Amino acid sequence: MAEAPSEPVAFPFPDPPSVRELPPELAEIRDGAAVVEVKFPDGISGWMVTKHADVRKVLVDSRFSSKVMATAAAAMSETETGKLMNESLVGMDAPEHTRLRKLVTKAFTARNVEQLRPRIAEMVAELLDEMENLPRPVDLVKAFSVPLPVRVICELLGVPAEDQDTFHAWSNSLLGDWSQVVEKELATVSLVKYFGELIPRKRENPGDDLITALIKVSEEDTTFTEREIIALSIGILSAGHETTANQISMFLVHLLHHRDQFDELRENPDGIPRAVDELLRFVPLTTTGGIIPRLTTAEVELSNGTVLPAGTVVMPAVATANRDPEVFEDGERLNLAREHNPHLAFGAGIHYCLGAQLARIELQEAFRAILERMPSVRLAVPESELRLKSASIIRGLEGLPITW
Repeated sequence: MAEAPSEPVAFPFPDPPSVRELPPELAEIRDGAAVVEVKFPDGISGWMVTKHADVRKVLVDSRFSSKVMATAAAAMSETETGKLMNESLVGMDAPEHTRLRKLVTKAFTARNVEQLRPRIAEMVAELLDEMENLPRPVDLVKAFSVPLPVRVICELLGVPAEDQDTFHAWSNSLLGDWSQVVEKELATVSLVKYFGELIPRKRENPGDDLITALIKVSEEDTTFTEREIIALSIGILSAGHETTANQISMFLVHLLHHRDQFDELRENPDGIPRAVDELLRFVPLTTTGGIIPRLTTAEVELSNGTVLPAGTVVMPAVATANRDPEVFEDGERLNLAREHNPHLAFGAGIHYCLGAQLARIELQEAFRAILERMPSVRLAVPESELRLKSASIIRGLEGLPITW
């Protein structure tokens, strides 16, 4: 068994020097002990794993439970937010997870999602048209990065266009400042109420959308409840737009910092799909570098010999796994032409992101249009003036002033 540090390390780590960088402590752990005990703000201790092999193991091995963590959170909070987490796909293990995921997987097949590409490209063009009429500089976050995925996910679900701004506000509260407990609870209650009223309307007036499809499934399979439709819809809404919105802005910051690669991609747009996957690998999704913790249900040994007993909280650090030098050649360098790229940005195993292909298409079409229509795009302020959203779970910018 590997030696562990005698004292837990305070987590999350301090902010890095710039919005593009990871906390240096993450790489130090990965290239040193590889696994370290950490203490979370609430006083609970757990273990952070940082190597690609170990992070992937946490994500795919059934001994690392999402359900136990979600159930504990629900029991401790006694809130609608806690209950919803417990009822969502991210808070389930097999076989319960398998049953629910199977019901929505058909809507997210690669073929079905690919059919959305022309409509997504239309939305991109509409937003860029609107941007061109605004005085410059323009805040890309407000004018493009947020509205695009909001429109896409709301149209997919069947949420009326007039409700989209309200939806974004609710979702932003859910995934925003983790310390704003009351705001999160109010947003969750509002979303549950909204979908509870929308579902009967969809039964009366069905459409060509995901909620209508889920209602039809529930009519054929009586074990699929209305509450489960609500939980799935909220999960898809939250996961389906907040992450992509932040990635659009963060990806552009990285591309503008690597202007030579930006220009090369503009000259060779066929490389956009590969470039998007490289940006998914390289640009961290969360402020901490880790994602939703798991709890061990049995003893597990990690790649360096560390043994984690049952009942251990484990934080998988996807950000460092995605730069692991044992897996990615020159992993600390952005290389838009990278061929071997088994990144874990969308997770792995049964919790692999349901909307991964949808996110890829949105990002591909967004950057295809930006590269073509705004080849001279640049930051309108020094990069040092950019700020990450305070205490947000998802790593995103407060604003991104650009001009072209």
